[in-house]
Amino acid sequence: MLSLHPVSDHDLADLRRFEFDNRAFFESRINGRPGAFYEDGGVEAAIAAAQREAAADTGYQFLMRDVAGTLVGRINLIQVKRKHYHSCELGYRIAEAENGKGYAKTAVRLMLDKAFNELGLLRIEAKAHAGNPGSIRVLELSGFQQFGRSTRSIEIQGQWLDMLHFECHAPGRRT
Repeated sequence: MLSLHPVSDHDLADLRRFEFDNRAFFESRINGRPGAFYEDGGVEAAIAAAQREAAADTGYQFLMRDVAGTLVGRINLIQVKRKHYHSCELGYRIAEAENGKGYAKTAVRLMLDKAFNELGLLRIEAKAHAGNPGSIRVLELSGFQQFGRSTRSIEIQGQWLDMLHFECHAPGRRT
């Protein structure tokens, strides 16, 4: 069983360990965080920013915890746009040791429920680079449909990659 929890000050030690332990793994697959994130006070500042974004209804960050309470991943809704759009962008990351256990698929399902039913969003976008079949599969199995491809649009470790763009609409809202 997996549960989502809004990031809070109580998560500081777990979140710091999660991010530091998985830094190289994440940076091999997605853009790295700014160096300041890994300096003294960086994770604390990120938690405070996440809380401000949630209060302003511009973004929501959640931690994924397994049945034992272990932090196994993060999932976020960013760039929340209300007027005229009611949309956002989804992002997630799973700890290296926890990959392949179904956590991403479960977390995306839980987040879609939260986004569409609790937050009243109508459309969610997500991106995955073309060389990330696991993430692409998670999105497709979660009801996302690809609507575009941008070529050579992200640089990861000196290599330019294509990005695939996906969308998912609230049930009954697709026109």
